[in-house]
Amino acid sequence: MWRDYDLSGLAGDAKVIAFDLDNTLARSKKPMHEDMAVRFSKLSSLIDVAVITGGRFELAKSQVLDVLTADARRANIHVMPTSGTRYYRWRDGQWQCVYSNDLDMAYRKSAIASIERHAREQGIWLEHTWGSRIEDRGSQITFSALGQQAPVDAKERWDPTNEKKNRLAEAVSADLPDLVVRSGGSTSIDISARGVDKAYAVRRLCDILHCRVDQVVFVGDRMDPDGNDYPAATAGTKPIRVAGPHDTLQVCDRLIAALS
Repeated sequence: MWRDYDLSGLAGDAKVIAFDLDNTLARSKKPMHEDMAVRFSKLSSLIDVAVITGGRFELAKSQVLDVLTADARRANIHVMPTSGTRYYRWRDGQWQCVYSNDLDMAYRKSAIASIERHAREQGIWLEHTWGSRIEDRGSQITFSALGQQAPVDAKERWDPTNEKKNRLAEAVSADLPDLVVRSGGSTSIDISARGVDKAYAVRRLCDILHCRVDQVVFVGDRMDPDGNDYPAATAGTKPIRVAGPHDTLQVCDRLIAALS
């Protein structure tokens, strides 16, 4: 956990602070609380900051960008949704997509069909959900067992050991040899092009900012081998594992103090 780190030492060589989104900066699908928005905005005035998430840009916008405070330096903020397959910067007074690497339509259709078939076979295609189960994000297909808008407490109860997600991911992966199927959030699996994960996002960001991977401090909550932050944590970044936004607030305070 973050308490094991000398954050002042980490910040000294850092060129960018990168954050996971859900359960790191904010609760799932919810905007950052005001106190987090203040810290995130302050950090952006001191150093480049990035949001690297498996979710789509519209969620990153509603959860983070729309609640920034007046002192946020938007030019220092880098948004990498769908695990870095898209990249957004603040240009000419708005958030603009710099690049987008979408999957071929045939791959996306095959992925959606495989997910539904195996989820039904495994008894996890639920009759009642909170919103859509499958989301086509262009560069990524995401299956959310309880629906995209499921309450956080329901998500946390559904598959605490990751057994259901891992079983579904294994079955779907066998159908899609050209794609990668991996665990996403607490109730989801993500399907994307091979080699595309949060490690890919970190490397792309370093290319853009002309820095080394070991100059990236990455803050996230799912750094276990089954978590979607694991690739970024093991890519050579300086990882800080948090248990939730309450931990992230303290991490931000320590980083701000070290950078000021």
